[in-house]
Amino acid sequence: MSESQPQPQPVSQQALILFAHGARDPNWAAPFESLQQLIQRQRPQLLVKLAFLELMQPDLPQLLQQLAAAGVSEVSVVPVFLGQGGHVRRDLPGLIAQAQQQHPHLTITVAQAVGEQPDVLNSIAEYCISTVPSPNPLP
Repeated sequence: MSESQPQPQPVSQQALILFAHGARDPNWAAPFESLQQLIQRQRPQLLVKLAFLELMQPDLPQLLQQLAAAGVSEVSVVPVFLGQGGHVRRDLPGLIAQAQQQHPHLTITVAQAVGEQPDVLNSIAEYCISTVPSPNPLP
């Protein structure tokens, strides 16, 4: 009787890409890695990946290539930026257009920058307010 070999896990047909700017300091990526892990724990069936605009790897075209080659058919890209600045308004659409030409079978949707979402802004505001010491009560 032969031992059964473990079957490879099928790749999810959906992926979520957290798209960040990138930096020279590798420690800069730590909050994004934490966010990736948090989402992955909440949605284990979903591929959750990080991609960077510059200075860090993988970059978005490289990651989209890898996902397409792995059989992923739907990708959601979430810019983890506070606002819809030039990188999100100009650079990201160009990268997405290029990827769509190279991988026409890949459906790619792009969300607004996270900082444009009211719930995110409210959470940031709550944190900022929490850093202010409470006034001493009057005697």
